[in-house]
Amino acid sequence: MIQPGEAVPSVPVKLVTGEGISDATSDAVLGGGRVVMFAVPGAFTPTCHVNHLPGFLANAAKLRAAGVDRIVCAAANDAFVMKAWGEASEALGDIVFLADGNAAFAEALGVARDMSGNGMGKRYQRSAMIVENGVVQALFIEDAPGVNASGAPAVLMALEAAKA
Repeated sequence: MIQPGEAVPSVPVKLVTGEGISDATSDAVLGGGRVVMFAVPGAFTPTCHVNHLPGFLANAAKLRAAGVDRIVCAAANDAFVMKAWGEASEALGDIVFLADGNAAFAEALGVARDMSGNGMGKRYQRSAMIVENGVVQALFIEDAPGVNASGAPAVLMALEAAKA
């Protein structure tokens, strides 16, 4: 699993923004400035759609005030599903979506989980990270169901603590 102090690996991904879908690499999406990335098992899945994404959307202004340049949501879904989720949640103006359909970036980070038992294949472990100029500064991994360690409040607390 990636650790604080390590550079984000470079893996081809799809970037979904309000302007559309484009080819990118994970290091380009997470490099350049302070980025908060949260990763979810799947777009539109209950906890992700009701608890995880909305927390980051509701706290987008606070995250920016804390010095965050970009908020990224990653999932092992295709770019079309991620675009539909961004539109349905009205998040595309505040959050960009990283579509990692084959979970290659999840694997490279060491946060991939086999969710085949639930019919979902390989997915992200629910998590978040603070990245500064392409280097992981903090990592938040959920060790139980729900959104606690990787939610927007936990990330905001870590950003505030780093200021002190």
